[in-house]
Amino acid sequence: MPDMMSTGISGLRALQRALDTTSHNIANANTEGFSRQRVDFQARVPSQFGSGWIGNGVEAASVRRAYDQFLVAQTRVSGGTYERLNEFAAQAERINNMVGDSSTGLSAIMQRFANALQGVATTPASIPARETLLAEGAQLAQRLTAYDNRLAVLDRDINARFRVEASDISSIAANIAQLNGEITAAYERSNQAPNDLLDQRDRLIDQISSKLNVSVVPENNTVLNVFVGNGQALVLGTAASEITVVQDRFDPERQQLALQTPSGPIDISQNLSGGALGGLIDFRREMLDPARNSLGRMANAVTVQMNAQHRAGMDLSGALGGDFFRVGAVQISPANNNTGTATPAATRIDVGSLTEYDYVLENTAGGMALQRADTGEPVAMTGSGTVADPYLAAGLSIVTGGAAAVGDRFMIRPTRAAVAGFGLAVTDASRVAAAAPVRTSSSVANTGGATVSSGEVLDASNPALRTPATIEFTSATTYSINGSGSFTYTSGSPITQNGWSITVTGAPAVGDQFSVLDNSAGRGDNRNALLLAASLAAPALDNGTTSVAAAIERFTAEVGLQTRSAQTNRDAQAVVNRDDIAARDSVSGVNLDEEAANLLRYQQAYQAAAKVIAISSTLFDSLLGAFRR
Repeated sequence: MPDMMSTGISGLRALQRALDTTSHNIANANTEGFSRQRVDFQARVPSQFGSGWIGNGVEAASVRRAYDQFLVAQTRVSGGTYERLNEFAAQAERINNMVGDSSTGLSAIMQRFANALQGVATTPASIPARETLLAEGAQLAQRLTAYDNRLAVLDRDINARFRVEASDISSIAANIAQLNGEITAAYERSNQAPNDLLDQRDRLIDQISSKLNVSVVPENNTVLNVFVGNGQALVLGTAASEITVVQDRFDPERQQLALQTPSGPIDISQNLSGGALGGLIDFRREMLDPARNSLGRMANAVTVQMNAQHRAGMDLSGALGGDFFRVGAVQISPANNNTGTATPAATRIDVGSLTEYDYVLENTAGGMALQRADTGEPVAMTGSGTVADPYLAAGLSIVTGGAAAVGDRFMIRPTRAAVAGFGLAVTDASRVAAAAPVRTSSSVANTGGATVSSGEVLDASNPALRTPATIEFTSATTYSINGSGSFTYTSGSPITQNGWSITVTGAPAVGDQFSVLDNSAGRGDNRNALLLAASLAAPALDNGTTSVAAAIERFTAEVGLQTRSAQTNRDAQAVVNRDDIAARDSVSGVNLDEEAANLLRYQQAYQAAAKVIAISSTLFDSLLGAFRR
């Protein structure tokens, strides 16, 4: 019975492979990325006896892992998307927690500053009220500066994450390249799949895809090539490239991700759309930079509104008011690969046209062109860029000094640096210009029914602003100023002269006089303080449709909305990713109950095969004994 013995031994060997594989599955039930394995049995080549065939047992043809390439790829994509959304939401929550605080948020600080302005308007000569105003103004500047500093810290944190993750990805890529070589060698030795090595490689690719989006391209059934960004090769066969950080072309304090190539690093930051790094890049572009720019825009608007009105007022010493706040200038940074000598400069000229966007000024073959930095959208620009005829666009006046080479680029940040230079320009409480520098009076000899307004300042820089002027009516519809001219009178229409404006209403009599006088004797009135308070509520931003107070409320609301949207998207994607993982694990995951059943089934089969060998041995021994007799 040698054939029976051989058949039994083949069963033992095959079932031993099955038991080994089952125990391997059980041992790796909790191993991340492990795919359960199954032994494929096949009957051995039979032997012919006469007119029939007799089987020769079984053999383990291969050990195959339970693997669905489509489900793995789907899980990889959904996992990378979840990591991107999760990272974005986590960073957004940091900004929301900062600006949304009810006691230290921007809205609360701005309201306290507005209340202090009202306090000066109520008691304009009060030094304590003026000191309170300066204290609240300083607090407003400090809060905005603290917010901007905190956002700058977030930016530096992203730089640090880039450095750590770049090193980690490079190490993983090197391991993938090494595994490509080991897997190829294993195939060549045995023509069988080294399942555990395949799982290790897949797990490493999953780790990279959780950090940034990748595409995987098979080669020769053994090698997986990995590409990142816009199709740049991270792993090609047994060769791996490095991910590094490089200095941003416009900002030496900001770093970007790059792929090292023989010709130098290639910036891939703008082409990353998945993974945690993609989430950081999205957050920086969609929320961090706009938030910093919005803070700067609001600081600039507060400065412009307050300064314009403060200069139109008069302080306790009888002097005209100066700037109330100071603010940082427009920031222009040349690209680090420029070759020309141009040094553009820009100033803000229209607070209502300023946006939260940054712009790129590029010297093209057709001349200078302006575009949004985030989208590349062209921005209309007039002028020639000279001092006499500057470029005008987006609320800016731009002068290009020097000679720009074709291709030279400049980043223009209209409001980013505004907060860095934001602070009080007034430090002496007596210098708060709460009063108006001019006043009006009516002659006691007037006989008509006309009345005159208190007057307002249109141009505080006019040297004749405080020069007394007398308006005398030469008829019911005409008047002269200081005895000169004959001007047409319309009730309620403004009368302007020497940088001031008044309004006469009603029917004057011939000879009626109204005077515009220096208000030095009334240094403690509150007319300009009232106008200062009103300036914060005046629509100045968004082409004169949004007040500073409303802009702050909208900024806070938008941050909260972005955060909630990010959280919702993250939570929804978590469900998708869990479903994809469950679908993948239903194919590849280890089911301990199933493996335990297999263990018993293979054990019984093994025992039966051993019994076949035992019986074969007994029969063979009996046969030998018969021949001995």
